[in-house]
Amino acid sequence: MSHPSPASPERRATVVVIGAGQAGLSAGYHLLRRGFVSALEQPGAERSVVVLDAEDAPGGAWRHRWASLTMETVNGIFDLPGMAQEPVAPAAPSREAVPAYFSRFEQAMDLPILRPVRVRSVREADADPHGDLLVETTAGTWRTCGVINASGTWNSPRLPAFPGAETFRGRRLHTRDYVAAEEFAGQRVAVVGGGISAIQHLEEISRVARTRWYTRGEPVFREGPFEPETTGRAVIARVTADVEAGHPTGSVVSYTGLGWFPAAVAARERGVLVRHPVFTRIVPEGVVEVDGTVTELDAILWATGFTPSIAHLDPLGLRNAEGGIVLRGTRVAAEPRLHLVGYGPSQSTVGANRAGRRAARELDRFLTGTGG
Repeated sequence: MSHPSPASPERRATVVVIGAGQAGLSAGYHLLRRGFVSALEQPGAERSVVVLDAEDAPGGAWRHRWASLTMETVNGIFDLPGMAQEPVAPAAPSREAVPAYFSRFEQAMDLPILRPVRVRSVREADADPHGDLLVETTAGTWRTCGVINASGTWNSPRLPAFPGAETFRGRRLHTRDYVAAEEFAGQRVAVVGGGISAIQHLEEISRVARTRWYTRGEPVFREGPFEPETTGRAVIARVTADVEAGHPTGSVVSYTGLGWFPAAVAARERGVLVRHPVFTRIVPEGVVEVDGTVTELDAILWATGFTPSIAHLDPLGLRNAEGGIVLRGTRVAAEPRLHLVGYGPSQSTVGANRAGRRAARELDRFLTGTGG
């Protein structure tokens, strides 16, 4: 159940879940299944949980996807635990259908969600390394024994730095700002990025505008279908190895390669899937190509992905010299009170579900001294 977020003095919950996207909802569900109760309704309970969500309504980042991203064109939304999705028209916008499903799930499972609440920081409550953590938010502070972080990536767009960017007279925007192709009608548009979103944007915008596609490296298209039981497991193993070594992880496509999904096929057939090496700098009228020529542009769309939204965890000093955080499963290796879900190998919707379950189980065992 969603609750408003009143400003308040310090409150307490045994576990605080940060984020109510797929991973956060899964974690909250599995904590309730393990006997935790709502910290909003039973604030003095010995085993309680609260979910803090920065959005003002259910749906997480799905609420902000572009209008043309339909349920037919998304990569697939795995069912939340204990509640299958209802049939939905393939043409239904994902930014409407997925939040509606999340809303039904929240109500059916009576999840203790407080929104809108933005987490500012997570820090030690005192010098005791086994003591409490303080979760400081826009609606007061929560004292807690453990945190499951499910804050996703949507609020941390990756924006490459280029010389002269500030001089560009046209429009610069990121995938998270994209609404519809029609806003670029008749313009000259650069789409920068080698992932699925970049190709979706390219295919759409090229129908109403002159487009030019830029990537740092030559895109690798995978022939044949993606096999979850073989390719999928190998990819998860590679991402897991990276997070266990403390390396920052890349995009999903950087591990899987690109498949010939419908937008890619359509762009290829229409002759617009033509890759150019990334320009060297930006000038007022456009960009300077690697050969020194200038391409005039009205807009640059950065489809360059996202990084984990975890700046609020920085007071705990968890990042290594590479900027990564070492994990063991979902648990932060150096901080057993903290689990990261929807991060690294659990970025997919099915991975987020499993990570939520694992984090709930292991954190519960740690708090009760029964292992994990």
